[in-house]
Amino acid sequence: MDVDTRLLRYFDTVAQEGNLTRAAERLFISQPALTKQIRQLELLLGVQLFTRSRAGMTLTEPGRALAAGVPGLLTAWDRLRQDTRSAASRASRVLRVGFLASAANELTPRITAAFAARRPGWRVDMRQAPWSDPTAGLATGDVDAALLRLPFPGQDDLRTETLLTEARWVVLPDEHPLAGRDAIPFRELWDEPFVAAPPETGPWHDYWLAADEREGHPVRIGAVTENPDDWLTAIANGYGIALAPESAARFYPRPGVVYRPVIGIAPTSVGVAWPPAADTDPVVQDFVRCCLDQTPPGPPTTA
Repeated sequence: MDVDTRLLRYFDTVAQEGNLTRAAERLFISQPALTKQIRQLELLLGVQLFTRSRAGMTLTEPGRALAAGVPGLLTAWDRLRQDTRSAASRASRVLRVGFLASAANELTPRITAAFAARRPGWRVDMRQAPWSDPTAGLATGDVDAALLRLPFPGQDDLRTETLLTEARWVVLPDEHPLAGRDAIPFRELWDEPFVAAPPETGPWHDYWLAADEREGHPVRIGAVTENPDDWLTAIANGYGIALAPESAARFYPRPGVVYRPVIGIAPTSVGVAWPPAADTDPVVQDFVRCCLDQTPPGPPTTA
């Protein structure tokens, strides 16, 4: 009998959290889907792994035995998978870099050019991810590094360097009553419906709704989308408004929407991220150095 490592990852997360809701948020899946996967693992193993109650998920004796060995097994598999994929990339001289939306803005072509100069014969393969994957492939080992919006779910498990910071603006249908304003206080947007990222993205979803900057005021969701094109279409069609980085006005202009500055909301940052295992990878570290070398003046921060 073979068990999919995905099921073991799900089990490990539930064991750590002791709560299906929190575990589902970390894994970017729905709670019913996670429940189904845990039951599937129990059927495959022929044992009950958790005792379920209102208080949460408590490991049984077989569950504790599995939980003791799973983290090491997954770590070893992740390292083996990453080494295999990295070997393939090295053989073809390709560095896989994930990104979301506009990546590092105007810095992106300068970063890739600097890397090509530092590593002659190498190529950066930029891979765009949907918003449902805020790590842009880093969490699954599908990329070697990523250019990401900070903060993002799973950030504490990775290395990051901040490259730039910019204001968050609001995107409105061009016929919206506030579209003619030069700048809009965030408080005036609280009652508007928002176009949001999938709820499974957890903290990412909440951050782009500025959920913690509403003084407890509830969020209204008008539509949920996973990529910039669908997001802009939903806004233009009047399903809601959205927060976006200031640079989105340059990278994603389109008829039917306008971008306006927002007053009273924290800015957003762009960073380069990589797995801890790549701390000693000279190719990845060369890419990180190229990112930092192209950063505008100002001290970057490390997380």
